[in-house]
Amino acid sequence: MNIRHHLNDDLLLDYAAGRLSEGWSLAVACHLAMCPQCREQLALAEATAGVMLEELAPVDGPDDSWEQLKARLVMAPHDSATPIRRPASATLPEPLRSYLGGDLDTIKWRNLGNAKQVLIKTGDPTTQARLLCIAAGKPVPEHSHGGRELTVVLKGSFHDEVDRFGPGDIEDADGSLTHQPVADEHEDCICLAITDAPLKFSSRLVRLVQPILGI
Repeated sequence: MNIRHHLNDDLLLDYAAGRLSEGWSLAVACHLAMCPQCREQLALAEATAGVMLEELAPVDGPDDSWEQLKARLVMAPHDSATPIRRPASATLPEPLRSYLGGDLDTIKWRNLGNAKQVLIKTGDPTTQARLLCIAAGKPVPEHSHGGRELTVVLKGSFHDEVDRFGPGDIEDADGSLTHQPVADEHEDCICLAITDAPLKFSSRLVRLVQPILGI
C-alpha cells in the first residue's frame, strides 16, 4: 500500500491527547489502521506525552476520581487509542466495521446518482460521518465546504484538483477548496467522509435536493 497523504501534526497530536471528537477520531483511527508510518508517529507522540506527564507535579483530585474513571471506561463504546488491524478477508478497517456492524457485504447503500452512501451513527453531534461509494470513472458534484472535511480512501482511488488519493490516503479539506472528486476508471472508490458542516454544491439542482439526500 503506497500511502502518500498522511495525517497532519495537529490532528495526530490532538488524537494522541484525546482532544478530538468522535467523528474526527473515527477518520484518524481508520487512517492509522492502514498507515504504519502514522502509527509510528502516534507512538512517538504518546511516548512524548507520557514523559511530560511524569514531570508534572501531582495534584489532589476529587475523592471519587477512581470511580469516575471506571465509569468512563465502561461507557466508552470504542477504543480509539490503539487501531486494530483488519483481517485479510476484510475490506474495511476497524473501528469502522464495528460502527457499521460488518464489512462491505452487509451494507445497504442509498443511491445518490454517481455515488452511494451510508450514514454512520456516532455519539458526536458536531460531525456527520458517512461511507461513500463513487462509481468507477464517475464524478461527484463539484462542491466547496462549509467547514472541515476529512476523507479517508478505503478501497479504489479518486483524483481531484489537489491530487490523486488511493487506499489509506487522507484528504483534509476546508472552505478554501472547491473540487470535484472523480473515481479512477479501474474500480469503484469507497471512502469514509467526516464533515462538520453541510457541503456547498455549485449546482443549484443538487442544492435543492441536498436536504433530502442528507449531504
